[in-house]
Amino acid sequence: MSVILAIESSCDETSVAVCINGKITANVIANQTIHENYGGVIPELASRVHQQNIVPAVQQALAIAKVNKNELSGVAFTRGPGLLGALLVGVSFAKSFALALDLPLIAVNHMQAHILAHFIDEPKPNFPFLCLTVSGGHTQIVLVKDYFDMEIVGETLDDAAGEAFDKTAKILSLPYPGGPLIDKYAKEGNPLAFKFPEPQIQGLNYSFSGFKTAILYFIRDRQKENPLFIEENLADICASVQHSIVNILLNKLKKAAKQYQIKQIAIAGGVSANSGLRNALLEQKEALGWDIFIPAFEYCTDNAGMIAIAGYHKFLAGDFIGQEVSPMARMNF
Repeated sequence: MSVILAIESSCDETSVAVCINGKITANVIANQTIHENYGGVIPELASRVHQQNIVPAVQQALAIAKVNKNELSGVAFTRGPGLLGALLVGVSFAKSFALALDLPLIAVNHMQAHILAHFIDEPKPNFPFLCLTVSGGHTQIVLVKDYFDMEIVGETLDDAAGEAFDKTAKILSLPYPGGPLIDKYAKEGNPLAFKFPEPQIQGLNYSFSGFKTAILYFIRDRQKENPLFIEENLADICASVQHSIVNILLNKLKKAAKQYQIKQIAIAGGVSANSGLRNALLEQKEALGWDIFIPAFEYCTDNAGMIAIAGYHKFLAGDFIGQEVSPMARMNF
């Protein structure tokens, strides 16, 4: 029997999970509300709150899973990418915890874990499949050939799609985190009310910096004509922005699916919780004959459940790391 304790601390969620023989039996997520006061994540504050949360989160996860620490088989943790100070808290705890209990250490790539979240619940994709991984910091199309054999075939050249959502929310004076609020208001608006330009980037890559600027200028110009433009058109603005971002994402994903002749299509990352993206992807199931895989909401945003399932497969492969391991703010596949 394998019992994996997993720790995730890459940004502003302190999360601890337990995986028993490939099944997630606990997934505790301690959110940090302090960042709402600043309109974004403050790295130093995130590190401090991780220190406060990590021991209670571990205790809670073990209690929920009904597991004693002496029954553990290994300790998995997010090595990167992420905020260096935040990662340092999780990595340091994992190292000391594993050392004290003489357990093997399992280093996990955060972005790979987002993709492997698809192997927590049924249905599970078959290899190879394409995964659109979208978050506040990443936008990638990944060709997944095996659990840890992944190739990035397309990615953003500048800003991520999640950043475009967050920046739009800030322009609209919506509170942090703004992405979910745009999704909420978009449900009440007309997605064709306003048109925004689609970046013309070659190949399978993305770019969202120009898109963000276009929205900024659009709002500025409309407010000059009507100071109440945002208040009077909030739902339509949110729906139109969301529609445009989803179209940009899916147009490249369709191109990748055709290029690699793959119909097994998955999405992962925090933005995969967006209802507009989920619904648009499901529409392609009928139109293009795709097999669609979307994680449960709790496994979309940063969580230790995905670290645990990645750690479980690394444990089976005997892929361990020594105590000399250090966190990596930037980390390739």
